[in-house]
Amino acid sequence: MFTRYAALSAFSAFLLASPVSAEQLFWGIQAEQLEWRSGEGSEAFAWDADAFVGTDELKVVWRSEAEYATGPSSFETLENQLRLQVPVSTFFDAVAGVRYDSPDEGPHRTYGVLGLHGLAKQWFEVDADLYLSEYPSARFEVEYEGLITNRVIFTPSIELDIPLVDDEATSRAAFGPKLEVGGRLSYDLLDRAIAPYVGVHWERTFGKSGRLVRAEGEDDDVVSLVVGFRLMF
Repeated sequence: MFTRYAALSAFSAFLLASPVSAEQLFWGIQAEQLEWRSGEGSEAFAWDADAFVGTDELKVVWRSEAEYATGPSSFETLENQLRLQVPVSTFFDAVAGVRYDSPDEGPHRTYGVLGLHGLAKQWFEVDADLYLSEYPSARFEVEYEGLITNRVIFTPSIELDIPLVDDEATSRAAFGPKLEVGGRLSYDLLDRAIAPYVGVHWERTFGKSGRLVRAEGEDDDVVSLVVGFRLMF
């Protein structure tokens, strides 16, 4: 099992073996999802990627998530975050930063970010964030990498996004959550740097948020087959 957080921790441990590592900067780029989604009459390109630079005591992280629909061509979602990350325990970092949403359709939104990121028991990667603005929300993500062989890995994931107030301009209503569940089977081609995968991705929007989504002519329950790559360097 080798998650995004474990990769960063392993690299930190390697640097600590050097007598000059205490002040040494290190960096990395990782795309957990870089994929094509196809399902129920809709097709889209999606990504979930991080880039970081820093030391063991302070990292600057840029995170980007997006879904680009092909018909008509537009960014249905486009989210970028700039985060500062500091350790608060052996396996968890505290996070603070800013998030900016800029889809092609609908209003743009800016949020402050507070959260925790790290490895829970049994090596589950956890990301819990609170987004603060006029339209606050909370998000909880869990991912696990299960080794079938040294190269074949199955990665289930769950993401729950909960609006805390109504924001009808973005088809979100208070406590009407959006749930995303995925399962991806990957094969490591090059020492975990490149790993193609196939899988399935399910999105469901509940409550009043679901009714707002349907009123916009969109589906509130979508299953997609996915094909993509995981990249790390």
